[in-house]
This record gives sequence, C-alpha cells and structure tokens, in this order.
Amino acid sequence: MKKVIFFIIIILNFSSNAQVASSKRPAVDSILVKDSSGNIYAHDDWKALLETRNFSLKQIHSDEGKTYFIIYQLTEEQKWKRDSLARAYTIRSIKSSESNFFTTGKKIDAFREKDMDRVKLSIEELKGKVIVLNFWFVGCPPCRAEIPALNSIVDSYKDNPDVVFIAIALDDYYTIKNFLKSNPFKYHIIENGRYIAQGKYGINLYPTNVVVDKRGIVRFHTSGVGFATIQGIKKSIENLINEDK
Repeated sequence: MKKVIFFIIIILNFSSNAQVASSKRPAVDSILVKDSSGNIYAHDDWKALLETRNFSLKQIHSDEGKTYFIIYQLTEEQKWKRDSLARAYTIRSIKSSESNFFTTGKKIDAFREKDMDRVKLSIEELKGKVIVLNFWFVGCPPCRAEIPALNSIVDSYKDNPDVVFIAIALDDYYTIKNFLKSNPFKYHIIENGRYIAQGKYGINLYPTNVVVDKRGIVRFHTSGVGFATIQGIKKSIENLINEDK
C-alpha cells in the first residue's frame, strides 16, 4: 500500500508542477526514466505518459548505488486501486460500512430472471452456491469505476462453478449493450432490473454489493465504492468456500 500511495504522490506532484517556473525544472529533468527494455525517456515524454494516468513509475536502486525509475503501464485493476485509494484519503475513510437494504445473517428475498444472454438465474435454484450480487446503472460513475476490480474477482473464480456473479442493472438492454462494447463486465447481467433493485430490496444507493452464502443467507453487503468493498467481497467469498473444507 505504501508503494501505491508513493506513486500517487509522484503523479500528483508532477501534475501540479506542470506550470512551475522553468527555474525549478532542472531537478525534475535530472530524473532518469527507462522502460523495461532499457530505453531512456526524455522528461517531456515520460511526464506526458504519467499525465494520461495510465502509467506509473517504479524506483530502482542499482548495484552501483545509482537511482533511476522504470515506467510501466498500469493494469485496469491497478488503476482502480490507485483511484480508490486517492478517494479514500481525500474524501472519506477507507473502511466500508453495511448498506441499509440488507441484514447480515438474514435470508435474502428470492428472485427469478434471465440475464442478457437468456441464461436463467434463480436465487432459490442457486442454493448450494455462493452468490455475488452487484446493483448498478450505466450513468453511475462509482459503478463504472469498480467494474475492472469486480472483473478481476470473477477471473479468480472462473474455474469454480460454485461461485456465481450476478449484476442487476437499471438500464435497458441496448443501453447496456452499447456500454459493454468498450467496458466489459464479466458478471451475468440482468437488464431492466429496477423492479428487483428498488421494488424488491428498496435500493436507492449505487453501487450496492452483496454476498450470499450457499443457504441463501446474506453474509456481506455494502453501498458505495472503495478499496474495502473489493476486499470485503473477496474475503467473504473465500471464507464461504473454506467453510465446507
């Protein structure tokens, strides 16, 4: 975590110094930046890459006692973690809290629906599996921000048929379809899910995430986005899988 915060500080510092008087530039210009192949980047080139927020720097100490930086491209999960940490330190605490729409230890109200690929999904018929629910809509920036991290969780359990991921979206089929063209979401997605989210569960804060155990009991739930949300989902899934071992 310290490394992530360090890189955030580097990026913010370089961005904030974009219009600093030229008399302060030599110290920054003297930084040696390379890529993984050993190619050296000019100051303006690596600074431009950092300002896209798609790259970061890793400090290297050579055997000769020299210090330089490696520039590398961030994965979607790394970008999400960076942005989540930045929000946590500037907006609110990183600690997640339970939502107001579910009760830990209480059985979740069942629903039956088909996803966008016409796969039948039923809470009752999925008993015996861990169910991970996400409630979202396309026009919700926090919802969109957490999708890469949610996708990484799906990837972690892609070979485990006992973990099922379902996203209930408020939007219609075509709105979601257009969004997914450039923003893949690896959950089973149910469109026009307002009657489930709001009608059945009374949800009015998005995103809301829920983890349900194999008996249909709510074990984790939270609203809003943050690093602790993703960690909470991961920990809950792992705990529920290990309960049977």
